[in-house]
Amino acid sequence: MFDEERYIGELNYIFNQFPSYQKVGKIAYKEGLDSMIEFDTALEHPHRSYPTIHVAGTNGKGSVSHMLASVLMSCGLKVGLYTSPHLVDFRERMKINGAMISKERVLDFLLRWKSFMNEHKPSFFEITTAMAFDYFRKENVDIAIIETGLGGRLDSTNIINPLVSVITNIALDHCEHLGYSISAIAKEKAGIIKEGVPVVISEHTSTTKEIFERIALQKSASVLFSQDSLFKDIKAGDYELDLTGDCQINNLRAVLTTLMVLADNPLFLKLVGDSWSNENIRKGLKQTATATGLRGRWEILSKNPRVICDVGHNVNGLSVTFSQLRREKFKRLFIIIGFVVEKEIEKMIGLLPNISYYFFTQANISRALDADILAGKGRSVGLQGEVTASVEAAIRRFKRCTKRATFCL
Repeated sequence: MFDEERYIGELNYIFNQFPSYQKVGKIAYKEGLDSMIEFDTALEHPHRSYPTIHVAGTNGKGSVSHMLASVLMSCGLKVGLYTSPHLVDFRERMKINGAMISKERVLDFLLRWKSFMNEHKPSFFEITTAMAFDYFRKENVDIAIIETGLGGRLDSTNIINPLVSVITNIALDHCEHLGYSISAIAKEKAGIIKEGVPVVISEHTSTTKEIFERIALQKSASVLFSQDSLFKDIKAGDYELDLTGDCQINNLRAVLTTLMVLADNPLFLKLVGDSWSNENIRKGLKQTATATGLRGRWEILSKNPRVICDVGHNVNGLSVTFSQLRREKFKRLFIIIGFVVEKEIEKMIGLLPNISYYFFTQANISRALDADILAGKGRSVGLQGEVTASVEAAIRRFKRCTKRATFCL
């Protein structure tokens, strides 16, 4: 019989002993690849036993990773998917064909490698990366899609040698680690470009394009810009997507360009066989959220009242979210909102619509911005609302207002 109590205990142990960036922020960041290489060596390089696709970027990498996974699943492949952070369950980080890693697998890995972890002190993200790589090998996946955690050049995932690399979007985020300019961040993201491995760039400016082209040239890697590719004129209506939101059109172009690159790879074509078809590509894109379990991207939680959840967490992402929100029709708008302390709060506050009533709140993590401080910043620019001690309390307060509400974000 599975020992649920021991599973919870061991999971809590790694969260406490090796704090995650998701919970504590920058103090969990561990620069360099030496520790990850050490762990990977002890595991005998599991990622070398299956082909991979590497995805980096400030925004959009989660959607692109899940779209690619869904398409490859629709073509009959057994697809590993490693992403971060998780929203509810730790096991969301590691999936095969949309199913989360089992608790048994998690517990087995944590017990098997506990002494190694205690001795060598890998970071939380290095532990989860090693667990994912090992899990995919043991389950004999056909291919794995690997999303970076933070940055690219020094990210723990950057020990793989993929079939293709993808860089989705460059914006100011995690500046204390990646740099305080778009150019600096672009250089860090471009660190996933490997020798002779093609790279797809989802969005670019003249500045970032020069950086990507220069680094790709140094690595003898072909570079394709999806904004300039065969799919540059693609519109959201050209494909039926179950991932909604204005941001998805750029993600769609990146996915289609990546699939085009894969179609030129003999190893991939041998892997996918006769199932490689436009029909299966469209099928995969149509059922991405359903097939992979992706959540939080302009996700409609309720229709009456209309409730939408979006995990946008920086200026670039929230600009798109609130631009789309302004096109929605509603009688009254409620927004439940919270941030973490290291974000550009003043800039993000400036994006918030002043026609809404706000529930200023905070998540139950140490890096959460105090709800009273957030409310003060909001009120300083004319936003109206109230402070709630927790997300759960904010939801309860909103529910009491549902008779008057037609929309909540």
